[in-house]
Amino acid sequence: MRDQTSTEMETATPGVSRPAGPVAYVTGGYPKVSHTFIQREVAALRALGLDIVTCTIRRPPPSEVVGAAQQAEAARTFGVLEAAKNPLHLLAAHARVLARSPGRWAGAAALAWRARSDGLKAGLWQLFYFLEAAVLARHLQRTGAVHLHDHFGSSSCTVAMLAARMAGLPFSFTLHGPDVFFEAHRWRLDVKIAEARFVACISAFCRSQAMLFSAPEAWPKLHIVHCAVDPDRYAAGGRDGCSLLFVGRLSAAKGVPILLDAMAELAVSHPGARLALIGDGPDRAALQAHAVRAGLSDRVTFAGYRDERGVAEALAGADIFVLPSFAEGLPVVLMEALAARCAVVTTRIAGIPELVRDGETGLIVPPGEAGALAGALGRLLDDAPLRQRLAEAGRAAVEAEFNLAHEPAKLACLFAGDAP
Repeated sequence: MRDQTSTEMETATPGVSRPAGPVAYVTGGYPKVSHTFIQREVAALRALGLDIVTCTIRRPPPSEVVGAAQQAEAARTFGVLEAAKNPLHLLAAHARVLARSPGRWAGAAALAWRARSDGLKAGLWQLFYFLEAAVLARHLQRTGAVHLHDHFGSSSCTVAMLAARMAGLPFSFTLHGPDVFFEAHRWRLDVKIAEARFVACISAFCRSQAMLFSAPEAWPKLHIVHCAVDPDRYAAGGRDGCSLLFVGRLSAAKGVPILLDAMAELAVSHPGARLALIGDGPDRAALQAHAVRAGLSDRVTFAGYRDERGVAEALAGADIFVLPSFAEGLPVVLMEALAARCAVVTTRIAGIPELVRDGETGLIVPPGEAGALAGALGRLLDDAPLRQRLAEAGRAAVEAEFNLAHEPAKLACLFAGDAP
């Protein structure tokens, strides 16, 4: 069994339930900058005294592993495909699992067949997941893991479910959405929820979708465990009353064209308003062209990628954070913005209203409506006391409900088999 480091042992928190051995975490790509919240969760669980063994199906490219902390985490993370690409290693993993428990290996094969989706291509992918699962199962046996946990519920979760069956371990997963809900049958959420010891749902909306795709007898295992941030990492800085900020991937789901149209509407009534967009993505060139056509070249800045510290610094100087998304789970960046005491404008979709309560911790507008978005932004630009009231209430909401000091302890209890 893997030993806990002295730091992990020294920072263990009394009174928090902990499992009897290591808990393995797996995702499709870990660690990487876009999923820093998972790394924070892992660090918080280690601080609670849990021994967390990190695994990744594929290693992210070096450009997505940023900073010394992520590089160190990458070095201690087991790569499944990296090992599976060696045919001898792959065959040896299956042989060892089969020799140790032929019944579990056969049970995993039957589960893989039952959990496949329609079509030949899907069946071939299921075979690949089954092959990868033995490599992960063998690693779990070597580390003495007592539980396996996945994030997201899609392909890595399929591998996790099969690996846990081969290794004779319970498994669980954190369900985010929205993409997995769009293809619930493809990813066989019904089977995964039925097989899991528990499912951590990031919002009540997320839990409702899990209920939609599972049998009622499985509903008691659906628990709300929020993604979370450390509010102390975020503080307000100097603000000028006209700075707007967007942080996110420049892709269709984020609704940035609507934001640019709203900025064009604000040009006359609020000529001093300025928007910075942090992030990159496939739509960047098209969005830059959109901004030029709309006459926004001197009002909108495409700042590109920024690391965690850079985002925190940008939030400290922003008066208003705006996220006009069409599809989300419950964005961590909204938690960060509220923690930094930004007034927030976002859309009424998925779990967002559970964090941003309209008129209380921010303003919410219908998705896809540039006029409504421009109206909400103009309202905040005109009303500094309203911005301040929303900002303070938003910070308090994050401290109370989306705090890294509280949420990981719920997971620790679930890993130990207790109710959080």
